[in-house]
Amino acid sequence: MKEVGGSPVFVSNGFQMAENQSKRKTGGTPKGDDREESFLKAFDEYADALFRHATYRLPDRELAVDVVHDTFTKVWGYVRNGHEIKSYKSFLYKVLNNLIIDVYRRHRSISLDAILEGEGIDEGAFDELSAGSIEEITFSLDAKQAEGMLHEVPLIYREVLIFRFIDGLGPKEISDLIEESENVVSVRIYRGLKTLREQIQLKEKEAEEKRNKN
Repeated sequence: MKEVGGSPVFVSNGFQMAENQSKRKTGGTPKGDDREESFLKAFDEYADALFRHATYRLPDRELAVDVVHDTFTKVWGYVRNGHEIKSYKSFLYKVLNNLIIDVYRRHRSISLDAILEGEGIDEGAFDELSAGSIEEITFSLDAKQAEGMLHEVPLIYREVLIFRFIDGLGPKEISDLIEESENVVSVRIYRGLKTLREQIQLKEKEAEEKRNKN
C-alpha cells in the first residue's frame, strides 16, 4: 500500500499474484479477460468512494486504506473463483461494511452487539416519522457543520448517515447492505439527523456563552 499525491493507491504482491493466477486459470479466454476488465473498471469507479466511506467510519487513515484494500482483494478472489457479480457497487459496499464491523469487534473491549444494545434504541416506534420529517431536518442543517460533527453521533446512526449522505445510497440500498428493513433505516436516519442538529445547537450555544464571557 502507498499513497500518491494524497490519494490512496492499493498495491499488494498478493493481489498482483491473484491477477496472474486468474489469467493462467482462465487460459486467457475472453470470459476470463472480461471478468478482469469488469473488476478493474469497478476498482477505478469505486475505490475513492469506498476509501472516503471508510475514513468516516474508522478512526485511522491507514486502517481505512487497509480495509479498502482487503475489500478489493476479497472481491477479486470471489471473481477469480468463477463467481459472477451483478452489481459491483452493492457487492463492494457489502464486503466493506462487513470488514468495518470486523474491525469494530477486534478493536473494542466489548462486542459491537453490546454497543448497539447499549444505545437503548427502540426501533419499533415508527410513529415519530412523519411525511417530510427527514427532509425538514436535512434542510435545516449546515452540511459542513454536520459533516464535522458525525463523530458525535452514536455508531448505529452514524453508519446509515454516512451511507445516505456521504455515499448517496437510498434507504432500499442501505437496507440491503445492513440487512434491516427500510423502516428501521429511515428511523435511524431521522434519529441520526436529529442528534446531529442537537449537537450542533449545543456547540453553537457553548460558543455564544464563551463569547459573552469575553
